Amino acid sequence: MASHIKNMTEGKPVSLILSFALPLMVGNVFQQLYTVVDTMVVGKALGVKALAALGATDWLNWMMLGLIQGLTQGFAILMAQEFGAKRYKSLRDVIGSSAILSGISAIVFLVGGQLLARPVLHLLQTPAEILDNTLLYLRIMFYGIPIVMSYNFFACILRALGDGKTPLHAMIVASFVNVGLDLLFVLVFHWGIAGAAIATVIAQLISSLYCLWHIRKIEMISLKKENFHLQLPMIRKLFLLGSPMAFQNAIIAVGGMIVQSVVNGFGVIFIAGFTATNKLYGVLEIAATSYGYAMITYVGQNLGGGLIARIRSGMRAAIGIAVLTSVVIATMMLLFGKVILGWFISGTPQEVAQTLDIAFYYLAIMSVFLPILYLLHVIRASIQGMGNTLLPMGSGIAEFVMRTLAAILLPLAVGETGIFFAEILAWAGADAILIPSYFVTMRKAAAEQEHMKLQE
Repeated sequence: MASHIKNMTEGKPVSLILSFALPLMVGNVFQQLYTVVDTMVVGKALGVKALAALGATDWLNWMMLGLIQGLTQGFAILMAQEFGAKRYKSLRDVIGSSAILSGISAIVFLVGGQLLARPVLHLLQTPAEILDNTLLYLRIMFYGIPIVMSYNFFACILRALGDGKTPLHAMIVASFVNVGLDLLFVLVFHWGIAGAAIATVIAQLISSLYCLWHIRKIEMISLKKENFHLQLPMIRKLFLLGSPMAFQNAIIAVGGMIVQSVVNGFGVIFIAGFTATNKLYGVLEIAATSYGYAMITYVGQNLGGGLIARIRSGMRAAIGIAVLTSVVIATMMLLFGKVILGWFISGTPQEVAQTLDIAFYYLAIMSVFLPILYLLHVIRASIQGMGNTLLPMGSGIAEFVMRTLAAILLPLAVGETGIFFAEILAWAGADAILIPSYFVTMRKAAAEQEHMKLQE
């Protein structure tokens, strides 16, 4: 068994969750470096309008990434359960079938993204002065969809087996490549916003190849021709897990696009300030998503092993760690956020001051309410790890409703800064669904385990 593979059905939950999540956090830091460096280089070298153009792509990009991550994470749930149950032949079949479905999905997403990019940008009322650059950046990023799908699929295989270190190493290597290419393409070759997009796609290709290289070393999942086949029961099971997660991410992104359409009506300066903070959103969320990945694997493996009590103890540990982490990150952002935001913004002194005031106000609001987001990620991932992706999808719908209503109504009531509370209300709406859903799912899992024991 490869050295980075981790059996999470044995050992202390706190140490297991932390040892799995910490490499992911570091990896996510480097992954965020893609976004942050793109933003810094574009904002400083190309100005406020280019920064606004980059920001106008955010939710469309996130929607595509959300569809890809939702599908692959859904596939990984079944992989983790088969690994936890030590059914290695079935694990190889799951990986082979998932590979075919991932390839087909990548082609569909690529074609759909290219066809819909311009109409959606018009629908979002993207200002004419930034439309061309926004569309150019999106088209290049969408041509990289098969690469993004490959990386997420390979990384999910590794994480399902408890290996959080290899995706970390892939991100570190790719991030340094991305930084170097950003500087080369934008500052030296003067390729503008297109250079930032090309640098990101090349970096993602390197991270994908790195993960594949390591997967090929794991004998347990060495695939043969017979593993690459699509049987109706397997397809149904994989899509029942992956599709709700993809839909959940897509509906969240649609809500985000509605928010973006409202923001687009407030002018380029407001868009630039909103964008600067949104680029730090990923930094705020880094640990949350890492704990989420850890809990999907932890819960999936322990459910496969029939260890319900360990799931409960792991959940308590994860919530404690997550809330503490969110408080630390929020404090750092409140103390140093204005300095960090200044790295992204250039222009006249008046433009910089106005943009920075907007950006920091938004950042402060998100930081204060950050524990709500961290609870969301831990609870949602735990429910997904138990194989229930429908209830988390319901939380995504709640996010959509709350985000959309807040984005439309709050600016009418309190002015343009009301838009900053849309994200907070979306998190709270999701938690209102997820917290009772967790207890319902746990009771059902415990009852099923007891029924199986009686049958034995």
